[in-house]
Amino acid sequence: MRPPLQPWAVRPETARGRLHEESESRTRSPWQRDRDRIVHSSAFRKLQYKTQVFVNHEGDFYRTRLTHSLEVAQVARSLARALGLDEDLTETLALAHDLGHPPFGHAGEEALAGMMAPHGGFDHNAQSLRIVTLLESRYAGWDGLNLTWETLEGLAKHNGPLRDPPPYVAEYDRRHKLELNTYASAEAQVASLADDIAYTSHDIDDGLRARLFAIEDLAHLPVVGPALAEARLASLDMPPPRLRHETIRRVVNAMVEDVLAETTARLTKLAPRDSDSIRRARRPVVAFGPAMAEARAAIRDFLFSRMYRHWRVVRMTTKAKRLTAELFSLLSGDPRMLPDDWRARAGEPGGTDRAALAVCDYVAGMTDRFAADEHRRLTDLSVRS
Repeated sequence: MRPPLQPWAVRPETARGRLHEESESRTRSPWQRDRDRIVHSSAFRKLQYKTQVFVNHEGDFYRTRLTHSLEVAQVARSLARALGLDEDLTETLALAHDLGHPPFGHAGEEALAGMMAPHGGFDHNAQSLRIVTLLESRYAGWDGLNLTWETLEGLAKHNGPLRDPPPYVAEYDRRHKLELNTYASAEAQVASLADDIAYTSHDIDDGLRARLFAIEDLAHLPVVGPALAEARLASLDMPPPRLRHETIRRVVNAMVEDVLAETTARLTKLAPRDSDSIRRARRPVVAFGPAMAEARAAIRDFLFSRMYRHWRVVRMTTKAKRLTAELFSLLSGDPRMLPDDWRARAGEPGGTDRAALAVCDYVAGMTDRFAADEHRRLTDLSVRS
């Protein structure tokens, strides 16, 4: 049985509806329905073969965007329940937050951002909104998934107010106001912090699995070092794989407990009457405490120096960035090479914003292996199209 919602939680009875009016389900809340639409979307399925840090073919045990999203959803639901928030909306936002990531992770995003600079740029958060409001084509009456206002708001601004929104977010806001100048709901803020907790912990796990650093290298880090020491005390002859797991779960627990403590203190001070009070607050209500925020920065610095900038990772991301940029250049240079439906979106060749945006949507929607295969089809004479 779920605990009762706090007054500041988002509630189904005050939901602001959908852009296109629908009869709501008798068996599911609005956000359960949103979650189901996301899980059944093609964009969600593609996350299985999109890079988190390691490219998909590098190993079966490393995180992908899909497994990362599932881990974020697990952490987010636990936080939401403990804070008396709506678990279904929180889970929905956690599952949807990475839908807009292109192939090859941040390398692909950097490549597309550079290629799209003359045409309005590229941002994976804006692309997530674009996917669920335009690119998914599953329904007869509208483009996109017709998600609730609360889900769209959380996707658009889960990282905070948007003073200078990306072009598509600004365009969509003109049709369907998302109050971009305010904070998002507490549920969206929880999903954002759960993302930080998940990737911080599982990148340590994946870095150890890949042997980019050794577990002894973690002993000096805040939070991680004490977790490692505590795990070692649990069993003096623990084999390395179990020691790794025992350490990581303690890191996750420490971060979760810190968020709960800091958020509870902020909510007590703010005393919000409803979810709109959360949106109008002067700062986020869901946050790490100062000491944990500083610890996370130290862990992040370690991961940058020992993992994200490791020569093996840099080699692969450099290749992936070049491949993505070449794909974009080839297809935008002659959109006639696009598949039929995408060619119709691009219009006539000529370097227009419309053609560039169509090519960007096409490339951003690719999985790692499809992008590599498509690049071969476009550049290798021995490969049939």
